Amino acid sequence: MDNDEFILDLLVQQGMITEEQANTAKQKVADDEAGSALEALYGDKICTEQDVVQLLAQYYGMDTYDFDTAEKQVAPEIVDLLPGNIARKYHLIPISLNAGTLRVAMEDPGDIDSLDAIRYLLKMDVEGVVSAKSQIEKALNYYYGSVQNTSNNMDDLMMDMTETTVDVTKGNTIDATGDVTTDDAGQAKEEDDAPIIRLVSLIILEAFRTRTSDIHMEPMEKRFRVRYRIDGVLNEVESPPKYLQNQVLSRLKLQAGMDISEHRIPQDGRIRFSAMGRDLDLRVSDLPTTWGESIVMRILDKSGVMLGISELGFLPEDQKLIDKVIHFPDGIFLVTGPTGSGKTTSLYSFLHALNQPVSKIITAEDPVEYELSGINQVQINPEVQMTFVNALRAMLRQAPNIIMVGEIRDEETGEIAINAALTGHLVFSTLHTNDAPSAITRLMDMGIKPFLVASSVRAIMAQRLLRRLCKVCPKPHELTEMEMQQLEMTPEFVKDKTFKDPVGCPECKKGFRGRIGIYEIFVLDESIQNLIYQLVDAGVIRRRAVEIGMKTLREDGILKAAAGITSISEVLRLTVDS
Repeated sequence: MDNDEFILDLLVQQGMITEEQANTAKQKVADDEAGSALEALYGDKICTEQDVVQLLAQYYGMDTYDFDTAEKQVAPEIVDLLPGNIARKYHLIPISLNAGTLRVAMEDPGDIDSLDAIRYLLKMDVEGVVSAKSQIEKALNYYYGSVQNTSNNMDDLMMDMTETTVDVTKGNTIDATGDVTTDDAGQAKEEDDAPIIRLVSLIILEAFRTRTSDIHMEPMEKRFRVRYRIDGVLNEVESPPKYLQNQVLSRLKLQAGMDISEHRIPQDGRIRFSAMGRDLDLRVSDLPTTWGESIVMRILDKSGVMLGISELGFLPEDQKLIDKVIHFPDGIFLVTGPTGSGKTTSLYSFLHALNQPVSKIITAEDPVEYELSGINQVQINPEVQMTFVNALRAMLRQAPNIIMVGEIRDEETGEIAINAALTGHLVFSTLHTNDAPSAITRLMDMGIKPFLVASSVRAIMAQRLLRRLCKVCPKPHELTEMEMQQLEMTPEFVKDKTFKDPVGCPECKKGFRGRIGIYEIFVLDESIQNLIYQLVDAGVIRRRAVEIGMKTLREDGILKAAAGITSISEVLRLTVDS
């Protein structure tokens, strides 16, 4: 007995319809006048979908869920627990997660196999609630995207692409922003339906949904690998077949405003992309390699960088120090750390806090990653002689109060930035060094005179990003003797602290969700300035900085691990013994 027939019998038993009405509905299906007996009943207004929902819920002893009258939408992190192709396959929608049990809305509460499949897939308890079929179909399209004109999973896309030849260059031109446009509306529609375009969009959309910071598309000898960097760690995902490599790369280069006929030299570009109601910028880097061109796309989500200083993860005493430093009237404040350590986010947060009508702020960046309202941003472009040096010279003639230089890369840039600081400007910039004190010796290694460094640099901050523990699944961690020795922790320090370990659940990625900064900050005093005049090495400056109160990266990490924010393994992974 199929499900419709079972429901018809149940409706008759409960006196909601007559035998004659049930037979009439079946006959309409036989005569192709209705898609199903239930649809025939709904069309004749004998009963409604909600009548059937209430009946099934009562019969199975389950709750109901009405998407039309729900107080609020399903949270994105709940929707993300179940991939779209799985939700469509079993025709259900995750709606909430409570105490480790996922509730899913389903049209057939008797479909135990579907619930068992989801339990197995997610490795968690799953509980069904009853919803109307039409509401579930509408919700699937709303939360996972319409399937009228697009395939929803890689298998469907692959099938389409074996039957379709796509010319990714046909009819497209590129405007100044890197957006793809066309002069022929009919051609545009044809392009929009192309499977290769849907595949590229799917890869980018899935990256955004999984909180990816950058997408790596890497040609290998026998395969085409796609990896997402999530919370600072690369994860390989389902990848297109090797034979689609050139089409995918050409499409991305076209969108990014690159020369698709050039395969020998590196290129850079940008893509504008809309995802889940948000406008994103993708910074695209193309690098020729042995087996093809490797493309990396950095996802720039403006909402993710416009953080208040309090959201960066400073401990209370460090936040007070930062608030003091960024309000200095002049001098240089340097932020150091490797690529991907969050320097840009920190600098933009400082500028956002200082962005007042009474201050003129100018930045020189390569590239301008995020557009900030109320701030004058200059894009460095060496091809037209707009270098950091030339930009800085021109900026000073604009009478700014605050200057941000994307990076001090050479002696000339450093000297101009220092002269700006010495003439009454507050200057923010970055350097690539492993710790804060090393920035002093790095500047002198560039050729900048020690007295200029000592008199202009006010403060230096080094930072790293550690993965933040999931709020749902961590378990207590018992420190080992080796860990205590490595981290130089005493029994007195750890006795009242609760350390935690990652576990992993559907809400996180292997026990972690998001990242948090750890910092070492020191303000130069007279003793540090004297050491600079003496041309001492970075180690001596570091020891003195610690003596005057600088907390090291490792010490900051330990305090955040002790607070249950991150794990000891993360601290050991990203910090070195001081």
